[in-house]
Amino acid sequence: MAPVLTSPLVSTQWLADHLGADELVVLDASVHAAGTGRGMTWQSARDTYERHGHVPGARFADLVQDFSTPDADVPFTRPCAERFEQAARALGITNTSTVVVYDDSVGEWSARLWWIFRSFGFDDVAVLDGGFVKWRDEGRPVRVGALTSAPAVHVEAAAFLAGEERPLWADRARVERAVDGSEPAALVLAVDETVLGATHPDVVPGTTPIPLRRVVDQDSNALLRPAALADVFAPVLDSEQIVTYCGVGSAACVDALALTVLGHDRVQVYDGSLADWWRREPIAS
Repeated sequence: MAPVLTSPLVSTQWLADHLGADELVVLDASVHAAGTGRGMTWQSARDTYERHGHVPGARFADLVQDFSTPDADVPFTRPCAERFEQAARALGITNTSTVVVYDDSVGEWSARLWWIFRSFGFDDVAVLDGGFVKWRDEGRPVRVGALTSAPAVHVEAAAFLAGEERPLWADRARVERAVDGSEPAALVLAVDETVLGATHPDVVPGTTPIPLRRVVDQDSNALLRPAALADVFAPVLDSEQIVTYCGVGSAACVDALALTVLGHDRVQVYDGSLADWWRREPIAS
């Protein structure tokens, strides 16, 4: 029987207690970035996963290729249902699996994959709070090298199906309606503008900046506790709808995760984020 999740987050102790449980699938979703702003590039961290270690039994989930649409106009465009199903099946995930996702950074990539799973109706998924950094710093076991065999694919895996896609994503048109007031929403920028480069086009008008450094505890690498998170998100928490965004829609998922932890259930992530917004002339604010 698969472990039962009671929160969008699981602790390192929870994972240690359940590691090896039937139908528990642990995914390393790490991505490594270089550069800033429009010059930023990304690559799969599979090599680091193999050479420098991962949670024992964790399978590598490739966000650059498998869980995105690589030929799209902007990086990390979310996959279609068929591509998502194919990527999940290849990792041995079934419709009865419990999935825990982590990365080796501040959680933006694990939160991105968590949001993708939820957007396709898969709720038995959680993010490892503090990720691999917290796991490793606590002296917990680390496995070096690739998995010795591919995940076993059972009949159920071959029949793995995505659910109906939920309205968890915003596009440019939705963001424009928030800007012009025709469909109000609080707009939250989840990245420091310094990360966007020394010079960059304007961010979305009317934005409230709530960058990752204010959401993640710098000592533990875990999300702040709910009371502290509520203080950080106080400027937007009473908004009926919230749209989070960043450079490409990764850090935005950490803010979306934090808002979900706080119980806000009308949050969308702007897929493509500023990589999409900057492709066209900005609308008047």
